[in-house]
Amino acid sequence: MGLESIGKNIRSCRIEKKLRQEDLAEKTFLSPNYIGAIERGEKLPALDTLIQILIALDVSADRILADAIGKGYDAKDSLLSRKLEQLAPDERAEIYDVIDVMLEHARRRNA
Repeated sequence: MGLESIGKNIRSCRIEKKLRQEDLAEKTFLSPNYIGAIERGEKLPALDTLIQILIALDVSADRILADAIGKGYDAKDSLLSRKLEQLAPDERAEIYDVIDVMLEHARRRNA
């Protein structure tokens, strides 16, 4: 299991919620140093601690564990879909065009 990816995802969610490490530590009754160690991938939180963090961040486990488990792509697809839904139709079309170009480039490179 990728400790770095779990910590990176916790950090990403914390920043999205506009929380400092100190804020998350306070909400979870953990120390800011411990939150930092988790985010850097130096520590893997115990299950009960991970649950406290998930509740404090109001995120699902699949979002945090997305890179560490096989179902991670489902979580990323869901997150990407939500982000795309927030865009205007013309902006969404531009992004789809960019994706098409990237996919074509990848196909040519792998051929």
